[in-house]
Amino acid sequence: MKSNSAISESRLIIAIDGPAGSGKSTTAQLLAEKLNYLYLDTGALYRAFTLKVVKTGLGKGQEGEIVALLNHTEIDLKNDSGTLRVLLDKEDVTDKIRTPEIDREVTWVCQIPEVRTQLVELQRQYGRHGKVIAEGRDIGTVVFPNADMKFYLIATLKARSKRRQRDLQRQSIDLPFESIRSEIAQRDKLDSERELSPLVKADDAIEIDTTNLAIEEQVELLYTKVLEHVDHMRKSDAGL
Repeated sequence: MKSNSAISESRLIIAIDGPAGSGKSTTAQLLAEKLNYLYLDTGALYRAFTLKVVKTGLGKGQEGEIVALLNHTEIDLKNDSGTLRVLLDKEDVTDKIRTPEIDREVTWVCQIPEVRTQLVELQRQYGRHGKVIAEGRDIGTVVFPNADMKFYLIATLKARSKRRQRDLQRQSIDLPFESIRSEIAQRDKLDSERELSPLVKADDAIEIDTTNLAIEEQVELLYTKVLEHVDHMRKSDAGL
C-alpha cells in the first residue's frame, strides 16, 4: 500500500458526516494530521456566525438583517500546531462557539437559505485544491457530492450524550445527562427533518458505528480504509 506521504500527494477530498456526538470532529482532525491534509470543520463556520448573530441580538424572523450581517462577517479557520482555531472578524472564538447556547441557536440559523448558500460556497473554496477532510452534516450530499471518499459516522444516543457531557465538563460546564440527551435528540430531529440540506447518509458513504470504538480506533479504521482506497486507485491506474 502507499505510504502516508504518498497519500498526502493524492489530493483527495474526504467527507465525514453524521449526527452530533458521533465522533466526526475529533476523528476528522486526527485523520487530517495523520494524512497531512487540511481539516475543515464546517460546523465551526456555522457556529461562529451564530455566535455573531447571538451577540448582535438578532433572532428568528429577522432573516434579512441576519443575511446582511453575514455580508459583513469574516470567518477563518487556522491550523495552530495541529489544533484548529476559529477566527470571527479576526477574534479567536474557538471555545466560545462550543457552548450549550450556540448548540441551541445554530440549528435555526443554518436553516436560513442565504446563510447556508454563502457558507457552503466558503467550504468549497477551502476544498478547491483537494487534500482536505471535511466534516459536518451535508458534506457528502451537498457540499462535496463528488468527494473521493465518504464516511457516515453513527453511534447510539446514549453514547453520543455521554461524549457531549464529557466535552462540556472539560469546559467546566456541568449539565444533567438527561438534559444533554434531550437536546441531542431534538437536534437529531431538526437536522434530519429540515427542508434545506437535511442530515442524511449519502448512497456511496461508508457507515461506521462508533458506539464501542475509542477515538484512536475510529481514526485507525478510517485511515485503513483510505489506504485501501488509494491502493485500489493506484492499481487501477496501472491496469492491475
